[in-house]
Amino acid sequence: MSPPLILSIETATLSGSVAVSRGDEIVGVINGDASISHSNTLLADVDKLLAQTQISLSQIDLFAVATGPGSFTGLRIGIATIKALAATLDRPTAGIPTLEAVALSGGVSAESVALLPAGRGEVFTQLFSVMRPDLVDALDEAAHIPPARLFERYGELETVTWCGEGAIVNRGLIESWAAGRDWKIAPQTNALAAQVASLALTRFKRNEFENPFALRAIYVRPADAQLKA
Repeated sequence: MSPPLILSIETATLSGSVAVSRGDEIVGVINGDASISHSNTLLADVDKLLAQTQISLSQIDLFAVATGPGSFTGLRIGIATIKALAATLDRPTAGIPTLEAVALSGGVSAESVALLPAGRGEVFTQLFSVMRPDLVDALDEAAHIPPARLFERYGELETVTWCGEGAIVNRGLIESWAAGRDWKIAPQTNALAAQVASLALTRFKRNEFENPFALRAIYVRPADAQLKA
């Protein structure tokens, strides 16, 4: 059996990215533009990437998408796009939690804290064990908290890899707590769609697919409109 072709979309972050992979090989990636809405660029980026890789949409075996947490608007755009493409072509989907992809981007580590900016000065966070370059296990529940509370949540851990844009933004705070601990901050990746693809491949190998219409966003916190209601 030939390796599956996977189209992966990540619109949870402001820039976002799109990837095409053949099995565990990333064939091509396009990074988005943080200054432009995904609604204006996503389909054009998909078309551009397919043209660059000389792969047609009909050849795609699995459609994968980051399901959150992240930008509310971005998540809705990405999930709706994957639903439409997969349903039209009668293909399975894989919804990948964004923080799993963030943790995977930091490499193999027994304890990885994934951090993603959540707006209003807060972060989305979750602790994972990254056992292999394609396997991530959650060790606690996703949360959105002020960065100052990260030490309350993870300060007792002796060895941690801090991953994601949220770790880069809060580098000074994390480093101020790191004395005497084996903590490191992983380099930031601008193409989380590649990690979404790796995790989707693991789902594919396990036959853990989702019906396109079953995809749901993981918001972790209420939308601003709900908070004001």
